[in-house]
Amino acid sequence: MEAVNSRSGEPIVRVRDLRFRYPGADRDALAGINLDVHAGEFVGITGPSGAGKSTLCLCLKGLIPAGTYSGSIVVGGHELRPGGQFAPGSALVFQNPETQIIGLTVAEDMAFGPENLKWDGAGILAAIPRYLHSVRLDGYEQAETFSLSGGQKQRLAIAGALIMEPQILILDEPTSELDPVGKDEVFEVLGRLRRERSITILMVEHAAEQLAEMADRIVVLSAGEITDEGPPDDLYRNPRLFHAPDAERAPQIAEVLYALQQDGLVDASAFTAREELGIERLQTLLGEAGAIIQHA
Repeated sequence: MEAVNSRSGEPIVRVRDLRFRYPGADRDALAGINLDVHAGEFVGITGPSGAGKSTLCLCLKGLIPAGTYSGSIVVGGHELRPGGQFAPGSALVFQNPETQIIGLTVAEDMAFGPENLKWDGAGILAAIPRYLHSVRLDGYEQAETFSLSGGQKQRLAIAGALIMEPQILILDEPTSELDPVGKDEVFEVLGRLRRERSITILMVEHAAEQLAEMADRIVVLSAGEITDEGPPDDLYRNPRLFHAPDAERAPQIAEVLYALQQDGLVDASAFTAREELGIERLQTLLGEAGAIIQHA
């Protein structure tokens, strides 16, 4: 998996001074967010619990909650307002899958969105098994949704969003209940969608290794504010956010290379947050060190 930087032209998502406070709250859930996302870009969003990540996802879809709202959100050229239309050409996968599963069976749930858009019935039937396969739910078409496990429900919610073929996919911690293999499969599906359709992805996620491999840019939220953002190799160098005792978790390879850099054992140019590349660099460094020892 490799990030594809597609930042060119006008942004497909444009957020300016976005502020939102829930009724009765003593502080803003979103406290002045400014964010541009370009077509085809993969933006990861991370941060501690209560940072405002889920609220931002809702607002970007146009599901602006009840509360005090100010600022502007423009998605695909359409400005979103409280009580207005949803963001066109977008799909949202919630953190809790039960909030968006509607059908009594898996096939009924998968067909709900396309049927409401009056898609061809034969096309819907052909698409259902393909997208179920992408989330490891092969053969579950007739399974009753209430009988699924938590992880299965989450994978069904992802498949239900993907079948709509959105141009903008917003995901709020969609892999939180999946095992490592399931997480890798979801990221593989997202990577394929980007390659085939240049889909734009905004993903709230704590799977640092996968984000480092795929995201063009990662945004860190804390207390409703963006505290830092940038490409993974730049962002994960931040000592305050990722290398302090109470910091967010960085990819393991980034933690190893950062520690070696602080001890003066590797040059800063060797740092990367991408696992495979980091391992290659460590192997090269170890080989060079071994050659020096043999010739000493």
